[in-house]
Amino acid sequence: MAKTKQPKPGINKEARLVRHLFNPEKLKQIPTRNGYGEGVVEAGEKNKNVVVLCCDLTESTRSLAFKEAFPERFIQMGIAEQALASIGAGLALAGKVPFISSYAAFSPGRNWEQIKTTIALQNTNVKIAGAHAGLSVGPDGATHQMLEDIAIMRAVPNMTVVAPCDYLETKKATVEGARRKGPYYFRFARAASPAFTTKNTPFKVGRAETFRHGNDLTLIATGPLVYEALLAAQMLSADHGIECRVINCHTIKPLDERTIIKAAKETGAIVTIEEAQVAGGLAGAVCETLALTTPVPVERIGAQDRFGESGEPRQVQEGLGVTASFIALAADRVLQRKLGKRVPKMPAHITVAQERLAAVHEDVMQEALARAPKKWGGKKPNNSLASRN
Repeated sequence: MAKTKQPKPGINKEARLVRHLFNPEKLKQIPTRNGYGEGVVEAGEKNKNVVVLCCDLTESTRSLAFKEAFPERFIQMGIAEQALASIGAGLALAGKVPFISSYAAFSPGRNWEQIKTTIALQNTNVKIAGAHAGLSVGPDGATHQMLEDIAIMRAVPNMTVVAPCDYLETKKATVEGARRKGPYYFRFARAASPAFTTKNTPFKVGRAETFRHGNDLTLIATGPLVYEALLAAQMLSADHGIECRVINCHTIKPLDERTIIKAAKETGAIVTIEEAQVAGGLAGAVCETLALTTPVPVERIGAQDRFGESGEPRQVQEGLGVTASFIALAADRVLQRKLGKRVPKMPAHITVAQERLAAVHEDVMQEALARAPKKWGGKKPNNSLASRN
């Protein structure tokens, strides 16, 4: 049997990404949540049965655009996430196509039981929009940095789970979600991130897309970290001649097993990348598939059984080791394993992240001490409290 000729390493032209992919001056920065706001309006224009419910976070989730376009089809739920899910299920059983939106920390974080029993068990046509997922809520800290949603939603029968990579793909995912039947969860972020796909970039729920060709190893990423994977691949190619395949795995369930198995067979090493817990997240899905079909070395970029931190979004991402430089470290390690070489027990991408996080903690502490009086262990004069008397 003739061996299939492999594409030349580099960006896949069929992915139709923006021309100025690595030019920070021309690359637009747009929150993925904006794609949801525009997408749900487009879905509402196409289908009069589309309705939107929101838990007192209309502007933050970008549901406001739908409210303004179709006020009679918008329902303000207040802070009542359990009711949000149950009422959404009721509307679906009545023939509507409800999008229920809140912060992912609260939906599916707070109302998972209602999602399981009233939405998934009944296989109702509810679309769950989880906003502010991942680490990009920054200063809001661990309570609002939803990292467990991929894992808990993957485990729910009948549920489709999607994490779009940028603003435009989020819009496509929203429109596609309205067209599909059955429960559907998709997550999007708060902070602006690179808008690097185009209207011609292929997107289909359940199908992963190869954004870069390469045969030394494969980077499988989801959400906005797909762009960080592309940056890491570019850096490894330029600095070390290592050619990475980069796969945008926007759909975690159903997983595109065919594309992932093919990548494992052809490159022999995998790095998974996500702004979520690696246990049960994209890493879990990929490792489960490969363990049953094509065992190869795998390294995991993501939250390593820990909560997030309070800080600026980029600080937190660096502290948890999910940006391009850490991806490159994981790629080097998995390549060494592929070649049969010994590697340290503790991966460098984890130890370096721990050092970076310790530096962040120190900066925060010094800032706090600079603002505190000496009697409280700080550096300011005690009379600085006089104005508070």
